[in-house]
Amino acid sequence: MKRIHLALALVLAAPLLAAAQETAAPQLQEDPRAPKFHDVERGFFFGLEAGYMGFLETPTADPVKYPYAGTGGGRSGGLVLGVTLGTDVGDRVSVAAYGQGGNQTAGSKYGAFGLFAGGLDLRVAVWGKKDRNDNERFYLYVHGRGGFARTYPEGLFGTNDLVFAGGPGIDYFTPLRHFSVGLAADYVYATQAKASGFAVYPTVRYTF
Repeated sequence: MKRIHLALALVLAAPLLAAAQETAAPQLQEDPRAPKFHDVERGFFFGLEAGYMGFLETPTADPVKYPYAGTGGGRSGGLVLGVTLGTDVGDRVSVAAYGQGGNQTAGSKYGAFGLFAGGLDLRVAVWGKKDRNDNERFYLYVHGRGGFARTYPEGLFGTNDLVFAGGPGIDYFTPLRHFSVGLAADYVYATQAKASGFAVYPTVRYTF
């Protein structure tokens, strides 16, 4: 009978002993060598753009003011520079304000004009590729932008305009963490001038 009582006591005491051992077990300390940052930074960013923009036609907005320009100067092209300031919304979407400007050179009688625009840009990544550490660094995206534009000299290509642009692009988040580099190719349309064009420009972005 004593043996039965002893066995029952051991059975009842076993869970209590196990719980006591778990409570007394020391907690594992966090490895101080473990990285405390993200391999790919997301959030507030600043970007730079520099490339080529051209229009397939350059109609004359005010032929009376510019009689030697005729009805238009044909194709135009030139350097375009831009800046962006925005934020990521998750891993695949970003919203930014942008400013972009540059000079366009058309036919000899038409001459050159400046085009400066500012507005909003929306980008959506449609495909991403992971590196060997399982971090998505390379993206294929589509984006669209639109904003108010001014052209100089006034009355040649126009004065006030609304310019819309959009197209595909690629973006690579470098091992430098905060930096990404890419390339964009856009279709461009100036609504008042009714002129279509294109732009190709590399991009550099710094995420804070």
